[in-house]
Amino acid sequence: MSKGLKAAIAVGGYARSNAAALVDVVLEAERAGVDSVWSAEAWGSDAVTSLAYLAAKTERIKLGTGIMQISARTPSMTAMTALSLNELSQGRFLLGLGVSGPQVVEGLHGVAYAKPLGRLKETVKILRMAFAGEKLKFEGEHFVLPRPGGEGKALRLDHPPKHIPIYLATLAPRSLEFTGEAADGWLGTSFSPDHAEAHLAHVRRGAEAAGRSMDDIFLNAACTVSIGEDVEALIDRLRPGVAFQMGAMGSANTNFYNDAFKRAGFTDDALAIQELWIKGRREEAAKRVPDAMVTQFGAVGTPQMVRERFQTYADAGINGLTLRIDAPRDAQANALVQAMDLLNSIGASAA
Repeated sequence: MSKGLKAAIAVGGYARSNAAALVDVVLEAERAGVDSVWSAEAWGSDAVTSLAYLAAKTERIKLGTGIMQISARTPSMTAMTALSLNELSQGRFLLGLGVSGPQVVEGLHGVAYAKPLGRLKETVKILRMAFAGEKLKFEGEHFVLPRPGGEGKALRLDHPPKHIPIYLATLAPRSLEFTGEAADGWLGTSFSPDHAEAHLAHVRRGAEAAGRSMDDIFLNAACTVSIGEDVEALIDRLRPGVAFQMGAMGSANTNFYNDAFKRAGFTDDALAIQELWIKGRREEAAKRVPDAMVTQFGAVGTPQMVRERFQTYADAGINGLTLRIDAPRDAQANALVQAMDLLNSIGASAA
């Protein structure tokens, strides 16, 4: 495998599927050499429960939250959860955090979405204190520990100090800069290696301002993988998912996925698809997705085309790919093995 280019998978939605099948997928991924598995959290499954279960079923694969929503938990609870999962998994835990969006934060959790970056920054600071074994005494705009005027006192979590890598799922420019400044890793979505600087320029700016380099940050990008000979059919099958991102993953005013595609040069397309989706014309929205909004944001096509796309990600500076396998359920295991073979072949030819 090319240097640093590792494979990951994402799991979620087990509330609507067979939880035992989820374990089978992860065990197959572990056997295939996948480096990490990331648990989803939106408005169904939480990001923690599945990983605790998987920690008992697996031996090597790393277990990451992809992502814990910071508005759903206090920073101290996030820290306790992370330390507990790290202990249960014998040091295999990776903490992925994100701010989610206003529809989920305000609609589901009933808390204000305002100033999400400020809350994320303070959350990371408190987490670092907790992981270092310090007493949690903090005064910020969003969090004050202990609560003033009450009977609380600064507490140290009952865990030995541990280094737990913090990955941030960020999309907006200032959030990407903070990722470069403070995170151990980045969980990237709506990323195209053909337009890498739309994201990475901001990460780099933050890293340089903090006296760091890009080598200090593990860059992990989500990559939809669809392998087959009928390339146009593969693209057509993926158009609805892109339309969903453009129209449904946020409000009409706040959609970080839509904004990321705009920064990559797809402004007219992203806005037109979003408008159709919001009007309820979802089939038209899917048809409006151009081929490039599928092919440039994943690895789609014949085995050779997919292999070349993997190489493009590596050349863009990406260290890891979360492989989102587009295949029927009964064919996903074989498709994952095929994708891993193609990914491994990059390193073999580069060695």
